[in-house]
Amino acid sequence: MSGVLVGFAIIGFIILVGYVVQRAKILPADAPTSLNRFVFFVASPALLFTVIARADLSVIFSSFLVVTIICVAVSAGLYLIVSKVFFRRPLAETVIGAAGASYVNANNIGLPVAVYVLGSAQFVAPLLMFQLIILAPITLTLLDVSTRGSVSMKTILMQPVRNPIILGSLAGFFIALSGWHLPDALLEPFVLIGGAAVPVVLITFGMSLSGQRPLAAGSDRREIVVATVLKSVVMPLVAYILGRAFQLDGIHLFGVVVLAALPTAQNIFNYAHRYEVGVALARDIVLLTTISSIPVLLVIAALLAP
Repeated sequence: MSGVLVGFAIIGFIILVGYVVQRAKILPADAPTSLNRFVFFVASPALLFTVIARADLSVIFSSFLVVTIICVAVSAGLYLIVSKVFFRRPLAETVIGAAGASYVNANNIGLPVAVYVLGSAQFVAPLLMFQLIILAPITLTLLDVSTRGSVSMKTILMQPVRNPIILGSLAGFFIALSGWHLPDALLEPFVLIGGAAVPVVLITFGMSLSGQRPLAAGSDRREIVVATVLKSVVMPLVAYILGRAFQLDGIHLFGVVVLAALPTAQNIFNYAHRYEVGVALARDIVLLTTISSIPVLLVIAALLAP
């Protein structure tokens, strides 16, 4: 239980620092844009490269991954259906909303929760790998082609060559697949650069909250509420049902439901900011799912913890 609170306390403090920085006008007004570009093009690729290069790929072949894929598909699919019927937004905004309803904060919240609550980081590894190798490239490809105004097979096939996040992820994946253990002297520069990704994203997110309030008039309130409910309530409920169907034992059932209940990743806000689409939508979904996930995780811990 303390791991959940520790993880959120760390994240909340860093977000608060960003908020104070913006309110105090320590950095120029356009600093969030520059910081987001640094994260997108430099820090995040380095982080994903180091995380995946050192990962044990055998964790991919587990029931956790199957349950995770179905949970993501159900939550994102439900949002797409609701959006198609009621919202009718452009593709890029719909992608941000669907990602907000299904893309889990598996790194800076998931890792501490896995370690302190579930007892091992291996629980979050399948989810992290799936999102980095499959879900993130799909999301970024859709955002890329939709904001460019055209969709072609060449554009899709060239996406890995043009997107630094995908390049970093794929490079790490192939190194892990080869079994090559990178020398520390070679890996350490990427570790140091990648270490800046999470705090800079959180600080930038905190800066974006200055002068803003969730669900403000004129914002995409319906989309925000739907995505928040899907991510915070529906997704962990689906994980519980699937966990029972797959006959997971106590700790594994607890683990898969906890991971499904994690809030939306700040990466979605970073992607929205990078492509200049659905920024307020992504920001509010991340904020509200982060707030709502605290009581949800506490309830799950009380009911399912072995």
